[in-house]
This record gives sequence, structure tokens and C-alpha cells, in this order.
Amino acid sequence: MSNNSFEYSSERFDDIQLLRYRLDGFESLSLKQKLYIYCLAEATLWGRDITFDQFGKYNLRIRRALEAIVEAKIEQGSDDFSALVLYLNKVWFANGIHHHYAMDKFVPTFSQAFFERALRTVGTEKLCLSEGETLDEHIKILSKTIFDPSFLAKRVNKAEGVDIICESANNYYEDVSQAEVEQYYKEKKETAADKRLSFGLNSTLVKRDGELKEEVWHVGGRYGRTIEHIVYWLEKAISYAENEAQKEIIRLLITYYTTGSLADFDKYSIAWVKEHAGQVDFINGFIEVYGDALGLKGSWEGIVHYKNLEATQRTQIISKNAQWFEDHSPVAPQFKKAVVKGVTANVVCAAMLGGDEYPSTAIGINLPNADWIRAEHGSKSVTISNLTHAYAMAAKGNGFLKEFVIDAETLAQIEAYGDKTDDLHTDLHECLGHGSGKLLEGTDPDALKNYGNTIEEARADLFGLYYMADAKLQELGLLQSAEAYKAQYYTYIMNGLMTQLVRIRLEKQIEESHMQNRALIARWAYDRGKAASVIALVKQKGDDGTEKTFVKINDYEALRQIFAYQLAEIQRIKSEGDFASARNLVEQYGIKVDGTLHKEVLSRYETLNIAPYKGFINPRFTLVRDANNEITDVEVDYTEAYAAQMKRYSTEYSTQE
Repeated sequence: MSNNSFEYSSERFDDIQLLRYRLDGFESLSLKQKLYIYCLAEATLWGRDITFDQFGKYNLRIRRALEAIVEAKIEQGSDDFSALVLYLNKVWFANGIHHHYAMDKFVPTFSQAFFERALRTVGTEKLCLSEGETLDEHIKILSKTIFDPSFLAKRVNKAEGVDIICESANNYYEDVSQAEVEQYYKEKKETAADKRLSFGLNSTLVKRDGELKEEVWHVGGRYGRTIEHIVYWLEKAISYAENEAQKEIIRLLITYYTTGSLADFDKYSIAWVKEHAGQVDFINGFIEVYGDALGLKGSWEGIVHYKNLEATQRTQIISKNAQWFEDHSPVAPQFKKAVVKGVTANVVCAAMLGGDEYPSTAIGINLPNADWIRAEHGSKSVTISNLTHAYAMAAKGNGFLKEFVIDAETLAQIEAYGDKTDDLHTDLHECLGHGSGKLLEGTDPDALKNYGNTIEEARADLFGLYYMADAKLQELGLLQSAEAYKAQYYTYIMNGLMTQLVRIRLEKQIEESHMQNRALIARWAYDRGKAASVIALVKQKGDDGTEKTFVKINDYEALRQIFAYQLAEIQRIKSEGDFASARNLVEQYGIKVDGTLHKEVLSRYETLNIAPYKGFINPRFTLVRDANNEITDVEVDYTEAYAAQMKRYSTEYSTQE
């Protein structure tokens, strides 16, 4: 199948467009490498139910109920049935009943009477009842969860002035308040022999008989049966690993999954960050903390990928020059790393996505997250080229840039350099941005609390934006034109000020950390450059003759200096753990929405008929055997439909624990 004939765009529903990604170069891998990927992919798919459960206490029960109704085709053809199918599609996509970006609970358009009637028709055998629970009790709690708008309303609620633990619907805490969580982990850090551990990362904090207790996620503990399946496939993968270091990494990960010890997690992370020789790599575990309002609990995620050897030359150039970039950063000297250690970056092809990386996924990753491991052992970054390519191919000719870019000259610049600078900004963000700077001695890594994720993403983005315009990129051969950076500056500011608003419903605020980060940078830059009109929001007639708002950048060099100032200040906040300044910046620039501009942007976007959110359908791997039942190849199938894949995953990769 050629790239020209590959169908990147697939099904669409509601505000979501599904895409497919191609495994370029997979056929050239050795059989051993393919089998290594196959086993790691199975381990990746097995974590799905953990993510569902983490994102909401009743998510798995609701998914099971919805799937049972659809499978039984109860009142198929009715408006209620069609509405329930749409709702299920959204639940599958979001790994639960809350929107994956907005965090608001989905509003069902099927009736409660139909839902309850259908559940009674399905019966108990097809449902996921708790021990001792009656069908009536089951129906009551599911109906309340789905239809009561005030019950478990937001998956993550970081609004100022509320108890962000009690008001968040995720399943990381039970019967505890924000104050109790903060005090519990404060005491844990103070009394721990090793204060560098990622306290709380892999546990549910619960209150039992008035006492706080952590239910650790490991074999024999919470999620134990599912983790056993992950471990089974990790053990299988050892036989096909490319080198001894990879085998040891998997053994350390299995040890961590078995013990649940955060010290074992650190040992695994250090070994993982040091392995560079293999072409295949993976992430599997409780990693990112965006889904917890306090930024402590790691959502389960998995991804398997292999190096794009040709494109990796670009990121290796960046990583080899990491010390130069650190030394020449506009950040104050006391916040810089004197010696940058172990920074590596690769361009990779995703082979399988799972958990919090599926169906919606990152296009770049930098790990590990522990600041002390980054400082002492380095970090690994990846830019996922086959995903960014799928996004670009699906966007061709959709009219978005023509609608929102101010003039033909700027549009031509973006068309010439936009894809290149997008990839390069991701490289700089992941490889250098997240790995740059240092905390001052004694600074608590969690000091910024619910604002920490937004500040960290702003720090990495600003690092990339500042260096995007540096002559060093041309010297290194990464950009061929001194004007190319303007494409990135324009699209970034346009997105932060205007176009990312298409992902938010009217009268809503910005909730998601990455979106808050982009708004913070763009609005702060607009405000700081207002006196000199560095950035302007101007009104002019569009091609259809109506007056529209456009971003106009009048002084690109001055904008770079604003980015330099922002980067220096954001790094200071991070290094000092300045919670008050973090809160002030995020609250002032990152959250609130101009209602008039928002309404205009949504109206213009609607005419383009583009889904604001994208996600991916995974390829399907099949083992090919010869007449002697020996495995001869791993076949890749790109044709599985979205609903078929989701139903298969629910059947094949679920313990219903």
C-alpha cells in the first residue's frame, strides 16, 4: 500500500474525527523486532480498563451496560437507540463519561426511561454488578451518574475557590478532601527516607474508618488482575528484546508492577532512560499526572514505537547540542543546569497506542517526569512522526488556514514552513524544553500544585518558541530560511489567542493544561507587547465580505524578546516553586475566554465542517504461521472499524475486576 493510497481519515462522529496511522518501515524490521513489538503491543492493550476506571468510578459499569444494550439491539432503529450509540462512541473515545479535553460530563440525548428499560431487558448476566448489588441498585446508580448533571460533573476541576479533589470526578481519591490529601503527602515526604520519590503516583488514596490509606496499584493490589496480564506479555517480550539492557528494563518494570514500590519505579526509570541502542522502545505504566487536579496520580498509558532512523538525525543534532541551548537560554544563571546530562531525542513511528494515549494521543513525549532523574541521569524524548504526518495529511485542503490567516503572504509562509517548524517546535519542546533548567535546592517538585502542569507545558513551549528564531538552527542545518520561524510564531499566537477556542463550548472556560498553557503564552505576549502593538487583533473583511477578526504580528523580533522574558519568568517560578505567581499567571491569562471573540471563532469554524478533535484507530497485528505452525511474520491490518475495535478490546482485554 503506497502512501498516496493510504486512507488517513476514517469515521467521524460528534466533534471527533478518527484517523489512521501508517507503520512506515515496519516491513523492513527483523522478525525478532516485529515479535518484540507484538508482545509489547499486547501489554499496551491490556491496560485500557485501568484508564477507564481511573477516569471515573462508574465508567466500566457504564461502558459494559451501553455495550450490552447495543449488542442486544434493543429498540434498534429508534431515536433513543441511535443517541445511545453516539454516546457510547464518545465514552469509548474519552475512556469514560467525561469529555477528554473539556472534562465536562457528556449530556445524553437518549431518555432515562429507555436506558432503564433496556437494562432490564439485558438482564444481570451481561452487566457489571458489584458483589451483593441488585439490578435495581445497579440501574439507580448508573442512571444517576449519566443523567444527573450535578453528580460527578467534571472529571478534573481545578477552578479557584473549590475543593479540587472533592469536585473532581476521577477515581484517584475516595472520601477525602483537598486539605487531607495535601497534608497526607506533606507528612509522607517529611518522614520518608527518600524524599525524591513520586509520592502518590501509583495509588488510590481512600478513607477507611476515619483513617487515610493508599491502595497501591500492583499485582495483588488494586488493578492486580489486569496488571498480571500486562506482566505476562512483558515477560513474553523479554525473549525478543534487542539487547540485554532492554531485557533488564522489562525485568525492572515487572518488579515495580509486582511490588508497587516507587523506589522500584525509579530504578526502572533510570535504566530506561539510559538505553539508546535498540530501535524499538515503549512506555507502559502510571505516567502522566494531568488527570489529577493536584498533579500527583499517574494515569495508565502505553505506547510502543520504533525509530524513524532517517528523521532521527534531526533530533540527534538537537540533543548533541543540548548544552549550547542550555547555556544560551535567557533564563537566569542560577536556574540553569551547569551540566546537561543524558539528553536524547528520536523521531519514532508509533506501532500501538493504549490507555491515556488512545484514541487521543500526544505527538511528542519527554520522560521521565521526576526532576531529580532528569538532572542526574537525563531524559528521553520522542517526536512521533507517523502521527504528525497523519494529522497533516488529513488537514490538507480543509480551508482552515485560509479562513483564519490574515493575508496571502502569511499564508504562503505557513504553507512553506508550517509543517517543518511544527515538527521542530515539538522536538525543541520535548527534547530540550522539558529537560532544561533546574529546581533550586529545597524546592518541592509539587509546589505549584494544580497549576504545575500548565506552567511546565508553558516552560517547554517557550523554550521551543525562543530558539525557533535563533540562527543556531540554520547553522545546524535544521532550518534553511531565516524567515521560517515566522510561520511557527504566527500559528502559535493565532492558536493561543483564537483558534483553539473551537474546542470549547460557548460560555465555558479553558480547562485543559496544554490549552491553558497556549492561552497563557499568547495572551500574556499580547498584553506585554500592547503598548508597541507587537501583536494586534484587527478587523478586516474576509473573502465572503463579512468583517472578521485576524491576528496581525507587527514585530516578530520584538515577539521573540517577549518569549525570552516569559521563559525566564516561567523558569524562575518553576525553580523557586512560586505558587502565588503561577496561580496569578494562569488565572489571569490561561483560563478566561472572551465571549464575543469565542462566538465569532465558532461561527467561522462551523462553516468549514471540520471536527475540532482528532484521535486514532490502532492497526491490528496478526501472527503469520507456516505449515509447521512456526511464526514467520507479523501482519499489519489497517481496516478494522472504530466500533469493531472498541468492542473487540472490551471483549479481549478486560478482566472486569
